[in-house]
Amino acid sequence: MIERSAAGPLRRLVVLRHAKSARPAGVTDHERPLSARGRRDAPAAGRALAAADCLPGLALCSTAVRARRTWELAAEQWGTPPPVRHDPRLYHADVPGLLTVVREVPAEVETLLLVGHNPGLADLVLTLADDGLDDTLDRVRAKFPTSAVAVLDWRGATWRDLHPGGALLTSLTVPRGRR
Repeated sequence: MIERSAAGPLRRLVVLRHAKSARPAGVTDHERPLSARGRRDAPAAGRALAAADCLPGLALCSTAVRARRTWELAAEQWGTPPPVRHDPRLYHADVPGLLTVVREVPAEVETLLLVGHNPGLADLVLTLADDGLDDTLDRVRAKFPTSAVAVLDWRGATWRDLHPGGALLTSLTVPRGRR
């Protein structure tokens, strides 16, 4: 369970799986673009984050084309997008790799957006969440689909304080754009 009396501000980690990608022949995995559905869903994810008051102070994004484009389309939905860092370590990272990158975030960032890939992102959410509201953890265990947005809240003085089981999964949404 989250230590509600832990020192430090309430911090929020927002985890966004890239939108649906295409698989064109002859294109490497890293260079795969978004599909038509992905181009519809990524802006919907941006709108959902704004509506939920989950706009980040910083975004960390995989260098893969589908992740970068998801970020761009989501961020276009906000008045002033936050700074973004494209980090090659996020491309197909596992939980230890993701935590390494997250723990490097400056302490002044209270809400962080992580844009990347499965299975690493789903595994990260399940590793960090001690508990979830409603059936959110069960839903992540069952499937963390493209464009899924998980929000984890925790308290800590710095991002280095984030540890397994130290967060509460407060929401899980799968925004979909209109056809």
